[in-house]
Amino acid sequence: MEQRMDLMANELGAKIAKRIYNVALAIQQSPLPQTIQDLVMLRASQINGCGFCVDYHTKDATAAGESAVRLHLVAAWRESTVFTEAEQAALALTEEGTRLADTHHGVSDDTWAKARKHYDDDQIVALVSLIAMINANNRLNVIVRNPGGSYQPGMFDAMAN
Repeated sequence: MEQRMDLMANELGAKIAKRIYNVALAIQQSPLPQTIQDLVMLRASQINGCGFCVDYHTKDATAAGESAVRLHLVAAWRESTVFTEAEQAALALTEEGTRLADTHHGVSDDTWAKARKHYDDDQIVALVSLIAMINANNRLNVIVRNPGGSYQPGMFDAMAN
């Protein structure tokens, strides 16, 4: 796979990426647990086939102490025993929020109710925003064929502000 374009090498692309990064930073600093954030970003990236983002979020989660077993089982979370009810609710919301076009109802009332059972208003705002933002990031990277494999944890920290 050959990368079509390096968005960061383009002045406008870099400007947009900086804004997206600052939104991601606001979500990261929210009361939504980092573990949930890592699982959500990894699952959406898997669904969307974004190699760069799978690489990014797997490495960041590993650096934050997430276990290899849990990371390997994210794609099969429904058939595993290593995720809490709160994590399962977030993963279900992620899947339905990512696959909006695959169903006539978008996010089901049942999935929403399960998420609301575990997350307060600020956490749910962060969770919904995170799902939207990771899907946007996945689409940017897939469209320009940004390949996975080269990400190093912390490499984008200088983009803040």
